[in-house]
Amino acid sequence: MPLSLSSYTEVQLCIVHQIRNSQKYLSYKDVKAFMTDLKPVYKATTKEQAEKYLDQLESNWGFKYPKVIDSWRKNWPRLSNYFQYTPDIRRIIYTTNIIEGFHRQIRNVTKSKGAFTSEDALMKLLFLAQENICAKWNRPVHNWNQTLAQLSIIFGDRLKLNI
Repeated sequence: MPLSLSSYTEVQLCIVHQIRNSQKYLSYKDVKAFMTDLKPVYKATTKEQAEKYLDQLESNWGFKYPKVIDSWRKNWPRLSNYFQYTPDIRRIIYTTNIIEGFHRQIRNVTKSKGAFTSEDALMKLLFLAQENICAKWNRPVHNWNQTLAQLSIIFGDRLKLNI
């Protein structure tokens, strides 16, 4: 029986978005202190260490901001997936900035147009925009060869290197 696509999927929520969402519900007087207590959670080297820091965050702030802590607890399984990877891999999946940047550039191209003569015209514009965006992607990922080797070990059944 073939595996479903979902059995190959790990969801990693964006830590930055979780942090920003948390800040919306904090008093401006508490933001700095809360963020100081939160930083060790997402900067931890292991999931176990991060969970200890999350427990400490809850004991410090749970009485005042129970909904914020509940949000971290509820989303923790999808926020903490990246702890199973090496620091180089984590750096790549830590946030969705690359995708957000791509979407922002696409929006900039499409929002300046009032209407499109056809769906085909829109698709051509999106294709050309994507080509221009990708042409600017010339910086290699830091330690990419090492990272690729690590990914091939972790996902050997799906990522084969031709060495």
